[in-house]
Amino acid sequence: MSESMLKMYISFAGIISLFLAVGLIYLSRHKMKGVGAAIVATFAYLFMIFGGIIIFYIVFSGPTA
Repeated sequence: MSESMLKMYISFAGIISLFLAVGLIYLSRHKMKGVGAAIVATFAYLFMIFGGIIIFYIVFSGPTA
């Protein structure tokens, strides 16, 4: 597998984790209450941090030749 394809799949993981974070944040704020909402929100923010780090790495690692 080439480096370009590997970066593409890694970026897909980052994008999916960001979408998952948005959905979980919506769920925790509007549909849940109490301790469950706090747990879901914690997972959502962890997914957001993870996705942000991945996208940051992909964008600033530069082009592949």
